[in-house]
Amino acid sequence: MFNGSLVALITPFDSNNRVDYDALKRLIDFHVENGTQGLVIAGTTGESATLVKDEHVELIRRSVELAAGRLPIVAGTGSNSTAQTINLSQAVQDSGIDAFLVVVPYYNKPTQEGLFQHFTAIADAVSKPVMLYNVPGRTVADMLPETVARLAEHENIFGIKEATGDIERLKQIQDLADDSFRYYSGDDFTTLPFIRAGGRGVVTVAGNVAPRQVAELCSLAAAGDADNADALDERLQPLNKALFLESNPIPVKWALCQMGLAGPGIRLPLTELDEKYHDDVRSALRHVGIDC
Repeated sequence: MFNGSLVALITPFDSNNRVDYDALKRLIDFHVENGTQGLVIAGTTGESATLVKDEHVELIRRSVELAAGRLPIVAGTGSNSTAQTINLSQAVQDSGIDAFLVVVPYYNKPTQEGLFQHFTAIADAVSKPVMLYNVPGRTVADMLPETVARLAEHENIFGIKEATGDIERLKQIQDLADDSFRYYSGDDFTTLPFIRAGGRGVVTVAGNVAPRQVAELCSLAAAGDADNADALDERLQPLNKALFLESNPIPVKWALCQMGLAGPGIRLPLTELDEKYHDDVRSALRHVGIDC
C-alpha cells in the first residue's frame, strides 16, 4: 500500500495566520517532482493540534485536489477524544484520501485496554485503512507491542508509525503480529536500520526539505545497497539533528522559508526558530546539497 518516503508535510500559514494554499500547492508540486512516495497531511509536523475542525477538513480536501492523484495522501485525524477522532475522520474519508494516520491519545494517559478500544472503535467507524501512530515522547502514553499485535488483527488497521526510535521495539512487535502488518519509522534518525529490520519506509520530517535524498535512502535500503545507503544516511544525519534543535516543526518550517517554499508562519504556542540555531540549520541543509 505505502512504501518508502512518506513526508509529514508542514502546514504553511500566511501573514494573517490562515492556511496558505498557494504555498501548499508549491510544496505538493515540489514533492511530486522530487520523488516523495506519499504525503501525510495534518500530522504532528502539520501542526494538527492548532487546526480547528473546518480548516482541518479543508486542508485535507484541498491537499487531495492539489495532489490530483500524483501521490497518495494520508490524513492525520487523531486526537485525545475517540468521538472527536471518529467525527473528523468521517468528515474527510470521502475526500479522496488513501488512509488515516491516528495518533495515540495524548494527555489522557489511557491504559492499554483503553488504547485497544480507542483504535478499534475508530477502525470500525471508517471506510479507509488506518495507520497507528505511537509517539510516547509527545503523548506520554506508550502503546506496547502486545496491544499493537491485538490491533494488527483488525482488518482495517494495516500498519504503525513507530516513533520510539527503538529498533528492538520493532522486533518485539514483529514477533507478535501477523506478517502482513506494515511498519514505518517515525524517527528520521533510524530510517535505515528500521527498513533493514523489515520496515516499509519512514514518515519523515527531513523529507520536507530533502525529499529526493530521503526517498533515495529508502530505495537504497529496500534494495539492500548497503554501501550507498550507509553513505547517504551518514550525510543526512546532521540534517536530522538540526531539524530537532527546537520542537518540530519549528526548524523545518524555518528551513522551508529560507528555501522560498513557504512563509515563516507558525502558530502559537510554537514560535519561530531562535536565531542562535540559524547557522546550524543552514549548515545542515548545505551538507545535503541544499542552498539557502
